[in-house]
Amino acid sequence: MNIYKQIFKVIKKYDTIVIARHIGADPDALGSQFALKEIILKTFPNKKVYAVGNPASRFKFFGNNEKIDNIDTTKGLLIVLDTPDIKRIDGVSLNNFEYVIKMDHHPIIDKYANIELIDEDSCSTSQLILEFIFNNKIEINKEIGEKLYLGIVGDTDRFLHDYTSSKTFSLVTRLLEETNIDFTSLYKVLYQRPISEIRFEGYIYQNLILTENGVAYIKIIDRKLKEFGVDSAAAGNMINDLKFVNEIIVWVFLTEDIKSNLIRANIRSVGPYINDVATKFGGGGHKYASGVKLKTWDDSDKLINELDELVKNYKN
Repeated sequence: MNIYKQIFKVIKKYDTIVIARHIGADPDALGSQFALKEIILKTFPNKKVYAVGNPASRFKFFGNNEKIDNIDTTKGLLIVLDTPDIKRIDGVSLNNFEYVIKMDHHPIIDKYANIELIDEDSCSTSQLILEFIFNNKIEINKEIGEKLYLGIVGDTDRFLHDYTSSKTFSLVTRLLEETNIDFTSLYKVLYQRPISEIRFEGYIYQNLILTENGVAYIKIIDRKLKEFGVDSAAAGNMINDLKFVNEIIVWVFLTEDIKSNLIRANIRSVGPYINDVATKFGGGGHKYASGVKLKTWDDSDKLINELDELVKNYKN
């Protein structure tokens, strides 16, 4: 029995199912989460299925997350998506469930589930959900298809990243053929933004600092966010736009988040692997796309220095 069929068998067994994902949810985490919820309810209408985690206001079109404070889950199933480490699971505790399944495409950090489906060659967790659908011959509708397409597009940055494979295109082709979704109109859902963010992006480009080794960075304080009328997540949404700049090898946006009392570091690379550095600072992610939450600006300087040394060694 392949692992996708094994997961289906476990889902069939449980009446109460909770689907979780990582903190700071992105389109892949949300797309896979809400698509899987719809898949289970469509296949097993009598099951109780909850999608949990803090809401992501920018991506509210995916669906509404639920609170399960008053739900007894001790005999239930938890499915954790797109989350390699325990500390980044949003909204639930593993100890409150009888059985846990993990489905993820990040490098392994923690082994915490009874069944762990990890495929680092997959472009996204949404791709894994597509494979789950096709392996179990589950009928896919327009709503599920749209969520998974957006998840794949979000994590591959419109199929630009190198972990986009022929398998990705094959699965997406089948998705489009079976659902006939209007995929071009979906890009507006992901990428439409106000003029305030465009002006903020201009500020970032004007004030970016570039080290001799090719590390670009900017520190964005809360006052600047207020000045441009954007939130602390705005810079992270622009991070991929520097992928094709000749002089930049690694780049990091450091954004003050007053509400959470931390500094968000979004890191990208077109050269050396950066996920080990991110993990060292308490974060994680992919080889070329990672993130960290830092406590102080001194920590941000240490991160920049570490990345600069990484690039220096890479070039030598």
